[in-house]
Amino acid sequence: MTFDSWGRHERSGTTAPRVGLFGLLGSGNIGNDGSLESVLAYLRTHHPDARLDAMCSGARQITDRYGIPATRLHWFRSEYQTASGAGSLARKVLGKVIDAARTTTWVRRQDVVIVPGMGVLEATTPLRPWGFPYALFVLCASARIVGTRTALVGVGADIITEPLIRWLITRSARLACYRSYRDVYSRDAMRRMGVDTSGDEVYPDLAFALPTPPVTGTRGTVGIGVMAYCGRNSDRGRANDIRRTYVQAMARFVRWLLDGGRQVRLFTGDQEDEGVIAEIVADVREHRPGLGPSWVVAEPVSSLPALMRQMAVVDTVVATRYHNVLCALKLCRPTLSIGYAAKHEALMAAMGLGEFCQSVRSIDVERLIAQFTALESRSEQLRKTMAERNESTLRRLEEQFTALSAALFPPVGLGVEGRPGQSEVR
Repeated sequence: MTFDSWGRHERSGTTAPRVGLFGLLGSGNIGNDGSLESVLAYLRTHHPDARLDAMCSGARQITDRYGIPATRLHWFRSEYQTASGAGSLARKVLGKVIDAARTTTWVRRQDVVIVPGMGVLEATTPLRPWGFPYALFVLCASARIVGTRTALVGVGADIITEPLIRWLITRSARLACYRSYRDVYSRDAMRRMGVDTSGDEVYPDLAFALPTPPVTGTRGTVGIGVMAYCGRNSDRGRANDIRRTYVQAMARFVRWLLDGGRQVRLFTGDQEDEGVIAEIVADVREHRPGLGPSWVVAEPVSSLPALMRQMAVVDTVVATRYHNVLCALKLCRPTLSIGYAAKHEALMAAMGLGEFCQSVRSIDVERLIAQFTALESRSEQLRKTMAERNESTLRRLEEQFTALSAALFPPVGLGVEGRPGQSEVR
């Protein structure tokens, strides 16, 4: 996919491209930051002269960790907190107006803006239309107006039923100049919501391009990736009950693993998951007081590479967060997914483990135990399958980066017309 010529500005051959990176980055979700790290590695390897900038939710964290200048995504610092009164609500409304101006100013400074991976076109966890969906729409609309190229690279999507969120997301996708998806399901979801995807490609998730740490493994150790799962938008009224049911099921499964002589390592994918870990550890102490601390280990992580280093010492993984599942598969760890969206099933099927899935909305612990037992018994065969799929995945990601360079960084002076594989964005 390439660009139409509306408002597009050209850069001179002597000027380094100005590349902006946009999204919920630096906010504590290590999956989002992992996608960013993959794109940063690509840019620094293939386009080392690019001048990088970011507009994101955790600006200070992104600057401190990656050494690039960053602008805060929202003017109102309490954007994701429920308004507590008229004054707070007024500041939120004012913030939307200010954010539109701030985003346009930032976008105008860029030649290209990349939204690196993430589930930016889905609403599989609680989401308000005036949060990130609005921010993404403002980005894509302002980029069209000022002539900056925008690219949604390796993103996730799902069918959205909430009318306003659906409108903002689909409109943003139509305004973007380049789109690629992390699985076929995501592309099909956008097509079913009325977006022309005929020129869009599917590539593996960007996080697969991150370096793989040495794998050792400790016999009998099981990695458990947890999530502070509270349901979807439609579940807000019973979010606490959903979370409680999930934690109880995971705690029961952990006790079963311990009773079978297996040690457990608990993983997170977001800062908000740490409360779930604390509850599971407390449950073990209450019901299995005689076990020493080495039986259940929980160490916080702040990046996907750090998470993979922890996963490298376990034999098998059972996980809920998408990027916990992905990292386990990348490490060729026999994996069982307790997923909250269709993207989990698509990922597991692509890696040859489609039968080892459950929905987080209806966890059946007895079935989980049966699946885990089967997973262990077939571990050698599954490791070989994952190793083969990982090789293919890396080749496809190289193709993604080659296509991205052709679309976003064409040779100076090459016109829009006549590029191979182009399709007009509608």
